[in-house]
Amino acid sequence: MKEKDYIEELIANNLEALNDNEPFEGHFDRFEEKLKAQHKTRKLTWNMVLKVAAVVVFALLATNQAFIYFSSDSQGLLLNATKNEDITLASVSPEYQEVEFYYTTSINTGLEQWNALTREGMISEDEEAMMQNELKEFERLYKNLQSDLASNPNDERVINAMLEFYQTKLSLINMIVNKLEEVKQQKNNHDESI
Repeated sequence: MKEKDYIEELIANNLEALNDNEPFEGHFDRFEEKLKAQHKTRKLTWNMVLKVAAVVVFALLATNQAFIYFSSDSQGLLLNATKNEDITLASVSPEYQEVEFYYTTSINTGLEQWNALTREGMISEDEEAMMQNELKEFERLYKNLQSDLASNPNDERVINAMLEFYQTKLSLINMIVNKLEEVKQQKNNHDESI
């Protein structure tokens, strides 16, 4: 409390000297105008709305043009693929090309094993005919998926359907080949025990 008394006493003793320094003429008016300017709210005018709308439309158009420019190469690849040959996942993107390569290689390996088992006599003619019918059905389904992909190259549903097609075909071929290998091994074991 002692400091407060000292400060009050200092002000009281020097009151005349302190009151001598008045602000310049119009200081309070200028200060009041600045305060009012800070608290003014901006009015929304049609001019401002039109400017904002023009900026938004310009941004959307620029984004659309950039999308068309950067995706035109992939669209051109897709158009060339449909003109020259059947469209595949490799036409959509390099990542899908790797996936498609894996599946087609694995499926071809399974079919080679199937053919080897056929040559060894492990598969009857009826089973061979049934398998050929299944492969024809897979080919028909694949052609339908290709036409869907050609008309909707960026549709994730079509791409996922093609991936599921490859997975299903590979699973079916592997399952049959594995079962035939088991039968072959059991037959060999049976022949050895006799």
